[in-house]
Parts: sequence; C-alpha cells; structure tokens
Amino acid sequence: MSRVGRCIDNGPMEGFWGILKCEMYYLNRFDTYEELAAAVEQFIHYYNHERRQHKLNCLPPATYRSLLEAA
Repeated sequence: MSRVGRCIDNGPMEGFWGILKCEMYYLNRFDTYEELAAAVEQFIHYYNHERRQHKLNCLPPATYRSLLEAA
C-alpha cells in the first residue's frame, strides 16, 4: 500500500465489493450471520474459480493465472 490519501489502492477492492453486493447480497435474504458468511465465501470461490471474464479471454481468474505461471 502507498501513502495515506492515495485512493487508487482501494479501487480494485471497492470494485469487488460492488460486484459482490449487486450479484449476491442484494438478491438474497440472510437470517443469520453464518448464512451471510457462507454465502460470501461461496461467492468469492465462484468469482475466482468459475466466473468467466471477457477481459481474461473468457477464462476464470484462477485458470488464467495458472496459465500465465505455466508460460
């Protein structure tokens, strides 16, 4: 991280939380904290291992990273 007041470090994380809220949180109702925590963990796994992204040649991020590391 860089110095205080450099909001550019927060950009990727703010984007992720926005996607999480739009695609998972606002579409569901959670009665307990445990349900919410499990849903967040499931979404993070989906986001990294299953969700295909156009900017990564329609591959999930984990697959794309492993291909880059193998090259």
